[in-house]
Amino acid sequence: MDFVIIITSLLTGLFILIKVSSVIKKSNQRKREREQIEKQIEKERELISSVTSLSRGTETERLLILELLENETPPITIYHDLIVKKPNDKFSQIDLVLVMTEGIIVFEIKDYSGWLYGSGNTTNWTQVLSYGNEKFKFYNPIKQNKQHIIELKKTLKQFKNIPFFSVIVFYGDCELKEISYIPKNTYLVKPHRVMEVVHKIKEENEPTNYTNKREVVDKLKELVSMGENVDYQEQHIENINDMIGKNRIYD
Repeated sequence: MDFVIIITSLLTGLFILIKVSSVIKKSNQRKREREQIEKQIEKERELISSVTSLSRGTETERLLILELLENETPPITIYHDLIVKKPNDKFSQIDLVLVMTEGIIVFEIKDYSGWLYGSGNTTNWTQVLSYGNEKFKFYNPIKQNKQHIIELKKTLKQFKNIPFFSVIVFYGDCELKEISYIPKNTYLVKPHRVMEVVHKIKEENEPTNYTNKREVVDKLKELVSMGENVDYQEQHIENINDMIGKNRIYD
């Protein structure tokens, strides 16, 4: 009887030891996983910080910056959150600019859900939600980014001779259902295919002639600096609200 008790006690102790060892092992594994995640997050933050402030712009804008950097795009070629001052206290706000040997890409970044319908030559596009039960209009992003490029090209004489490419990136759970009449040098893309479009532009275009590269860098840095101007930001928001005109609706 004593022998049985001893064996039972030993087996119980062994079981507890194995259980405790397993718990410790899983705990250590979770700790290592947390550390790896924290290191990855810190690495991503450092990458983004090489281009812009972590508090500047939208999360999707910073995600695109990260995508470019993780694909070995030099930080010096990426410019985030630029403002171009127009006459009559109007502004054009540009999400992201990428300077390449073949020309300049101007990114417009959107975040939508649902089905999107539109055309390159219409004023508004349509967002459809709830299987067609809800519909919303929004300004044509192709026209929007085309205007950004027009205003940007006005800021520097040599920009008139440099190829510009419009890339509109759609984040969110959206589907481009029926989109037509996409102009030349304009691309609509989901985030996971951004680099595919960048490589396509590089492969299909010859190197362009920058007459003064330092002048280009200085001008883009200046426009980024203008994007930090609080007065400009507030005025730009005020201009948008005035254009929408909701403050003139009385119901």
